[in-house]
Amino acid sequence: MATAKKRKARGDKPRWLYRFKNYKRAFRLLSEAIDLFEERELSSLEQEGVIQRFEYTWELGWNLLADLLDADGITLDTRTPRAAIRAAYKAKIISNGKEWMNALDARNRMAHTYDESDFAAIVEEIQSTYLGLLDALHRTGLKREAALK
Repeated sequence: MATAKKRKARGDKPRWLYRFKNYKRAFRLLSEAIDLFEERELSSLEQEGVIQRFEYTWELGWNLLADLLDADGITLDTRTPRAAIRAAYKAKIISNGKEWMNALDARNRMAHTYDESDFAAIVEEIQSTYLGLLDALHRTGLKREAALK
């Protein structure tokens, strides 16, 4: 795999841009689902959909962090969510490392939640806590994308 410096020297688009394209779409879909949640009560199927959208937006998000670090010349010893969050916080790509770690723990809990009675509380947690983190990453990506043009 080519390093960020080699890709830049060849004039290739940075890898994070491709990931960010998918992240933007996932974030938009999650935001739309949360907007619906704010308008009316969701069915259990819709709540599961919100949780699923959070899970894949989260996965794209931490991978985007790793790609941004790579583009900045920061190599992770291991490519894991925790390592990416720690390094992104240290590099000031994200501003609230503790909340990102909490979001990781929440995502891991959500992946194993099958009780419908928990769905509403989880969706509320996504809306009140984690959507803001993902939005901040979205805005960071938009700024970096604009800087390339």
